[in-house]
Amino acid sequence: VQLQAFGGGLVQPGGSLRLSCAASGSIFRINAMKWYRQAPGKQRELVATVTSGGDTNYADSVKGRFTISRDNAKKTAYLQMNSLKPEDTAVYYCNADINSSTWSRSEYWGQGTLVTVSS
Repeated sequence: VQLQAFGGGLVQPGGSLRLSCAASGSIFRINAMKWYRQAPGKQRELVATVTSGGDTNYADSVKGRFTISRDNAKKTAYLQMNSLKPEDTAVYYCNADINSSTWSRSEYWGQGTLVTVSS
């Protein structure tokens, strides 16, 4: 199983970006999918979660600006980021809890994609 994250880049304050996280490989079921971020010199933090049923949860710092969603048919999660601020600058990582079979369940990480918010 692999997770591939993409969509990062340079954006001006107030701008928008959409990140994608695609899962591939031997997948029986994808449970929760999450986005984390890690800014320079800081610990990795949980940004947003979407459950297999579509329930979502957000860090206080991004509520009202970021939206997490998923397309189960495409095995892909998205993070729509609006009204971006310089403090959103970080490497963003996707994470997924995946069953490769009914009895095998593991956590997987994508490779990270850099988001830079700067004028």
